[in-house]
Amino acid sequence: MVNTASRWSPADYAQNAAFVPALGDAVLQMLAPRPGELILDVGCGDGALTARIAAAGARVIGLDSSPEMVEAARARGVDAFVADAEAMELERFGQFDAVFSNAALHWMLDPDAVASGIFRALRGGGRFVGEMGGAGNLATLRRALREELTARGYAMPEQDPAWYAGVEDFTRLYCLAGFDDIRAELIERPTPLPGGIAIWVKTFRAGLMDVAMVPDWERDDVAVAVEARAAPALRTADGTFCADYVRLRFAMRKPG
Repeated sequence: MVNTASRWSPADYAQNAAFVPALGDAVLQMLAPRPGELILDVGCGDGALTARIAAAGARVIGLDSSPEMVEAARARGVDAFVADAEAMELERFGQFDAVFSNAALHWMLDPDAVASGIFRALRGGGRFVGEMGGAGNLATLRRALREELTARGYAMPEQDPAWYAGVEDFTRLYCLAGFDDIRAELIERPTPLPGGIAIWVKTFRAGLMDVAMVPDWERDDVAVAVEARAAPALRTADGTFCADYVRLRFAMRKPG
């Protein structure tokens, strides 16, 4: 089932979230795509990183649950499809040499199903490489948004609709799925927000505000108020803002 809190505007994403694929260099280097490989990009978004994998000579299929983002990926020339990685049989696209995912797995709330699907989609000896939000990710920003919406009388889910795993839980889950040679690490990565926190809230938490049923006319005010709440912790010395990102970076293999 697609996470209703994960909703994206390709235009807003391209304008305000370009730092997400831009920070994907390290994990792309870990993937090290080779000419002729067949690679699956799970949660490809607008295809910015998928296109770079293809530029290395690999054959790439991108999957995303957002029809709008898949359309944007196709506009880049990416072979992309609308798919729910939690509910479909990924192997119907073939047996892949590698699976890649960046900034997407934390939106998938049935991680066991995702892990099993990725395992089945890989050929023996194939690798799974990626990065996602990890334990502690955006703790300050998420708390500020929750406090603001609660203060305004909106009903919030007991837990934020995202899976920010720690190394131990992540490793155990993928080990049970059948993978070995699992390497995972948490990386604290304070990330500059050139547009400020208010723009971040409207770009990255539009879906959560849908879940809380915040009307369109109030969303600008909510975003500005969240920025004010988070400013003491996240405003830098020069007056700009950083987001308190924590990433979980990983690599593993399916036994041969």
